[in-house]
Amino acid sequence: MKLATTKAQRKLFFNRRKSKKRLGWFSADEVKAVARDLNVEPAIVLEMEKRMSSQDTSFDAFSDSSDDDDFAPAPSGYLQDLSHEPSLQLENTDWEEHNNNRLQQAMETLDERSQDIVKQRWLTDKKSTLHELADKYNVSAERIRQLESNAMKKMKSTLMA
Repeated sequence: MKLATTKAQRKLFFNRRKSKKRLGWFSADEVKAVARDLNVEPAIVLEMEKRMSSQDTSFDAFSDSSDDDDFAPAPSGYLQDLSHEPSLQLENTDWEEHNNNRLQQAMETLDERSQDIVKQRWLTDKKSTLHELADKYNVSAERIRQLESNAMKKMKSTLMA
């Protein structure tokens, strides 16, 4: 969470420590004095005090105390792990298959050379450079870039349709 998001809050954040006369919460008089000194509303001083006094919660922390009154479970104890949910896995697999089919259809609208350029530049583990493809097709690297750009535009229009 961001602590100081407005100009007044940033001013409070940096001046809070020197304005505070003791440990603990501000007294009502201190709140008014700080608000007056920094030219902000007392409510902003109280909000910043609340933010600065709260503690961060660890995602997977556990309590080793036997006192159940103070126990606050960590988020990992009550948030669900949906990564192995069968319905979500099926949905993700179907979505990936759908996208792969659409990509294949878009690729099929290209001529053979453009298909190879797109595959070599984007769809392989070892990506080819413009110069490598230029040598392969006996054209300039700029021409390969143009062919790639045109192929991508054509594929994009096919995918958007």
